[in-house]
Formats: sequence, C-alpha cells, structure tokens
Amino acid sequence: MIKDNKLKPKQEKKCAVKLLLCSIYLIVITSLVVCAYQLHKEKKEARSWNKVTNTGQYTYIEISQMSEKFAYYSDSGKQFHFVIEKEPTGQWHTYLIAIRESDYDKYKEIIDYTYERMEEEPKPIVVYGYAAIISKELKQIAIKNISNFVPSENEVVITDQNFDKYLTNSYLDTTMIRQDRFSITLFLVLLLIAIMIIVMIFTLFDGTKFVNKIIQKRNTKNRKL
Repeated sequence: MIKDNKLKPKQEKKCAVKLLLCSIYLIVITSLVVCAYQLHKEKKEARSWNKVTNTGQYTYIEISQMSEKFAYYSDSGKQFHFVIEKEPTGQWHTYLIAIRESDYDKYKEIIDYTYERMEEEPKPIVVYGYAAIISKELKQIAIKNISNFVPSENEVVITDQNFDKYLTNSYLDTTMIRQDRFSITLFLVLLLIAIMIIVMIFTLFDGTKFVNKIIQKRNTKNRKL
C-alpha cells in the first residue's frame, strides 16, 4: 500500500500543537499546585497572637509569666488568667487566656515563678487555641484584677476606653479543640487543578478536533499574510 507523504507533516503539526498545549497546561497546573500547597500550609500553621485577625484562625502565645485565675465560669469549666509574652527586644505584652481547671498543673511552675514562690525561671510555655471575644462581664472583672498582676512600676491604669489597646478585645481560648475548617479558596484551587488535568488528558488522547481547529486558524492567518 502506498502511503501519502502529505500525512506526515500533518501528524507532526498535530504532535507539536499537542506538546505546546500540554506544556502550557503543565505550567498552569504547577503554579496551581504551588498555590494550593501555600494555602494548605497557611491553613495548618498556627499564627502568632499579634497576627490574628479573626476568631477562626488557630493561634498561639508564648507565656513567660502567668497570674493565678482571676475569673472562673463553672458552666463552661473555663478559668481565666493574665499572661505575659516577652519579645526578643525585651518588650512585653499582657494578654488573657482561658484554660481548663484540670490543666492548671501544666502552668504551675510559671505561676509560682511569677509570684516569686520559686527562684529558678522556668522555660516559657507555648499555648495554642482560638481567639474568643471578651464579654462585657469578663472585661469588667479583668479591669478590677489587672492591678494585682502587672508590676506597679510598669502599671498603666486600664479602663473601658483603653482596654482594647493594651489587652486587645479577645482572649486565647486553649480549651477549644483544633478543627480543620473548610477553605473555599483552597477548594477552588484544587478544583481548577482537577479541571486542568482532565483538559490535558483530553488534549493528549482525544483532542483531535480541538487541535485541528488551532492548526486551521494558524494556516488561515499564514495565508492572509
């Protein structure tokens, strides 16, 4: 059987177009995979307390000093403490945290050192949880008790007006179990990756009509030129 030599250039053109399209798909897929990885990493990692912007973000505080409980709610089993987080620069910040009563022993050394019941300074403790908005009632209790914790030489008079500035409007709730919350952005990126992979497979194995259209358009442009 005699073969038509004209078919070979057409086959080569189709292969070239398919390879070009697949190269573009691979670049897009790679970019999307990197994007998905970054989103997943950000979703899994805990944010520093001073970088938290909403109550849905998992966060942490590194505690170097801690008060005895200043409030306790029997209905939720939470007890509230003031804590101090120190920066490498030497600056310190006071925050509120909620812990379970059963977890008190975990913080006992830090608390004892804070109240000078022991001389050796323990290592700071990193505690994790979610931010929760401070209620009006808890806010008033904190205002009444903060002077018993903050050293007198560094004391700032805390009032309703400046409370958010010095203590923020939220506390770290360590009693909340970490949850894998649904991320619509990550879902959409993964969906795009799946679509691009399907399109690439279609182009490689069943994209003859699509490839022919591209070749025809190119030929038409070349004729016009």
